[in-house]
Amino acid sequence: MDGKRLIALVKNNIIKLIRTPANLFMNILFPAVLTVVFGIAFSDPEMGMTISSTTPGLISYAIIFIIMTVAMSFAEDRESGLLKRINTTPTTSGEFMGSHIISNLITSFLQVIIVLGIAFLIGFRPTGNLWSYILVFIIIGLFALIAVGLGLIVATIAKNPGAATGISFIFILPMMFFGTFMPLNSITEIIAKFMPSAYATNALEVLFTGDYLNPVILSGILFLSIAGIIIVISGVLLFNKYGNK
Repeated sequence: MDGKRLIALVKNNIIKLIRTPANLFMNILFPAVLTVVFGIAFSDPEMGMTISSTTPGLISYAIIFIIMTVAMSFAEDRESGLLKRINTTPTTSGEFMGSHIISNLITSFLQVIIVLGIAFLIGFRPTGNLWSYILVFIIIGLFALIAVGLGLIVATIAKNPGAATGISFIFILPMMFFGTFMPLNSITEIIAKFMPSAYATNALEVLFTGDYLNPVILSGILFLSIAGIIIVISGVLLFNKYGNK
């Protein structure tokens, strides 16, 4: 793997994000708008919904949409013939895939900073220490990897960017409703046990209280790590075999 080519591809992906209004909105502006709307309009202390309780879910909520942006990006590259052109260059599939993983990790970390910054302005006051925040970014990184892997799976199935958008919601909606800040009951809690977003949100909730030794953190990291490895490898293999044409 050539480091210079990898860095160049990462820069290209970030420039593409900035120059694409839809992706820029979904990845950068959407988390900001979502935090303001839910932080001010829907925080209800009587129902147990405050900016402190909803912020971890808002972070997970924002990262979930990386699934759609990754799927759309790969579908666009395939439709435009870029993937075929890349196959004729010295660039390897590992470098190409790696650049998307790195650029989306950067995007997810930026999303976290945006959500935390706006949440802080409207009253969010986490009590975690430095180690807590290190673990926060580890959790976010693992969850973002899962989102990238699911995006690759969607891109394998989708024939064009429009289809990629629609198919993405097969993965997005369950994680939105059963793993972010939506209230759960006895039935939906069972469903949430299979949602990576639920493990990420629960771990973030605990970390923002400063309790970085809580078992919820370890279980969240283990689940996200195992799920991330399986999903990313599956996504890469499927896309290389069926989608990279």
